[in-house]
Amino acid sequence: MPTQASPTQWILHLGLGSFHRAHQAVYLNQLHQLGDTSWALAGGHIRPDMPETIAALQAQGGAYTLETVSPRGEHAYERITAIKEVIGYTPDLAGLVAKAAQAHTKIISFTVTEAGYYLDANDTLDFGFQDLAHDLQAVQAGHAGHTIYGALCTLLRARMAAQAGPVTLLNCDNLRHNGARARTGLLQFITRVGDESLLAWVQANTTCPNGMVDRITPRPTPAVAERVKAATGVVDAASLMGERFIQWVIEDDFIAGRPALERVGVEMTNDVAPFEEAKIRLLNATHSCIAWAGTLLGMTYIHEGSLHAPTRQLAYDYVTQDTIPVLTPSPLDLPTYRDVVLERFCNEAIADTNQRVAMDGFSKIPGFIAPTIRQRLARGESVAAVAMLPALFLAYLQRWHVGGIAYEYQDQAMDPAAAHAICDAADPVKAFAANAILWADLAGQPALEDALRVAYQRVLAFVAQHAPNAVAA
Repeated sequence: MPTQASPTQWILHLGLGSFHRAHQAVYLNQLHQLGDTSWALAGGHIRPDMPETIAALQAQGGAYTLETVSPRGEHAYERITAIKEVIGYTPDLAGLVAKAAQAHTKIISFTVTEAGYYLDANDTLDFGFQDLAHDLQAVQAGHAGHTIYGALCTLLRARMAAQAGPVTLLNCDNLRHNGARARTGLLQFITRVGDESLLAWVQANTTCPNGMVDRITPRPTPAVAERVKAATGVVDAASLMGERFIQWVIEDDFIAGRPALERVGVEMTNDVAPFEEAKIRLLNATHSCIAWAGTLLGMTYIHEGSLHAPTRQLAYDYVTQDTIPVLTPSPLDLPTYRDVVLERFCNEAIADTNQRVAMDGFSKIPGFIAPTIRQRLARGESVAAVAMLPALFLAYLQRWHVGGIAYEYQDQAMDPAAAHAICDAADPVKAFAANAILWADLAGQPALEDALRVAYQRVLAFVAQHAPNAVAA
């Protein structure tokens, strides 16, 4: 793409996927519209993902069209031009390395799935994952890494060697305490690599703010580009769509400066935790609930389950009966937040698929759902409503076990053999409740098993009532 005059300072984002382009890039674009162009985005992938989208972005100079849709079906179109440099993928990550080693790159940001952190319940890196173990060997041998830790290690080595100065490592994803946990994982990875100089440099020259992000952004379909062309006249192979709602909360802990994001609605705070908990438990867990239930009932889209009164009631009861009580007091109005979330999920225009939301259950149960169960049990309180969510996942898993899921299920943290073994067990509920990956310290506790057993029978009755012709779980 054409060389552009460098702005004062750069954010290098790892992964130009739909969420980043519908969220972080939008905020920076809005800042540019206010006349503040002192920061710009560069980005590329650490794996050979989405080559067609990268090529389209390069051909368009980093620009693309974002379609947003309100729950009332109101469509709006915005041209996003905040990404000023699109870096093509190469196995040695040469383009990303060069950008990371420049002194005017002040922030390296990234969006990672829950499973992509490779952390166990004690925030210890699990080198049993093949990708992580391979990355460790590659980085030790002086080659580029392609997990988040291996890639950051590669980029930060180059920055240290170039004496380019401190840099903020900014998480833009849904992991709870994402900055602190990513830092923990990164330092463990560098320790295992054996690079003491890099370890000391990272400890002294980086910060990792916690953050919370929110905007439903489905995978783009050809229909999005068609609507963009019809509405704007622009042929845009990199166009995408998302809901109208958007939110970003960041811990204000930047070691090398930051854009004035508070000017465009980003909430800068000293404590992200209450916002994280509300988002993860009231939105993310509810999302999974509806995706698992909807799949079991033969539905394709999130809005179908959200508009189905019995499914919506499961989600509503989970939040109202079990989750809001353990998150109170909160700086947020939790009942209002619950209602806004459920309204957002009913947005038919988003056409968000159950397949996208249902993925990674072996990461989502310990991250999104188990904390509520743990707190309720510690307080001696019922877990009847929250237990329905993992019970739905067990029924979903058993449907997957017999090949009854209508789409490919993806789960980075799941051992397929172990998952099949749960389903083949003489007592699947007992085996499910004893799984340490899902439950950590709760695994095997009679109170958990008893609650899941009751909830599982309720799920089977729910499916039999509302989808009597569905494949038996």
